[in-house]
Amino acid sequence: MPSDPPSPPKSDRGASDAVRRPYPKEWERRTHLPDGMPVFIRPLRAEDEKLYPAFLNRITPNDLRMRFFAPVKDFSPAFIARFTQIDYARVMAFIALDEASGEMLGVGRLHTLTPGDTGEYAVLVRSDLKGHGLGWLLMQTLIEYARAEGIRTIQGEVLAENTTMLRMCAELGFHIADSPGEPGVRTVTLTVA
Repeated sequence: MPSDPPSPPKSDRGASDAVRRPYPKEWERRTHLPDGMPVFIRPLRAEDEKLYPAFLNRITPNDLRMRFFAPVKDFSPAFIARFTQIDYARVMAFIALDEASGEMLGVGRLHTLTPGDTGEYAVLVRSDLKGHGLGWLLMQTLIEYARAEGIRTIQGEVLAENTTMLRMCAELGFHIADSPGEPGVRTVTLTVA
């Protein structure tokens, strides 16, 4: 009986062969916003890098500051690659796309801080779509994913002036507290499992 072919030497294998997960197609979702707009939500892929420049150009400087806690002006390829080159074993990012045009509408990320225990989230929605329920939909998708992965807690930091995000977190059941040592920042925490 023939034996299995030998594994390539460790030096010939990619560093992440053993830990990288394949694209999780089972998380693709077709849905609608409350106003009826069709939206396709799916895990982010490396080739989505090309969608980011147009997406970021439709976000106001203030909304970018709310997301990154500082003014952001540099959308270099390296900056964008940091968000699109992900390892699904450690980070999940869901992109929301317009079904008709294929344009990027928003993105939600969950970065595992402690495997099986804590994940840190971030959500960014195109400024002209704020108030349409897209952020809510992305956050619910992140919560559903965390639950399926056995992540017990989702947390994030939110500027105190970002009342829209804080209101959404309160409605979803997050505990909101002042961030120790960081005036003007709130820590939001949701027990998922």
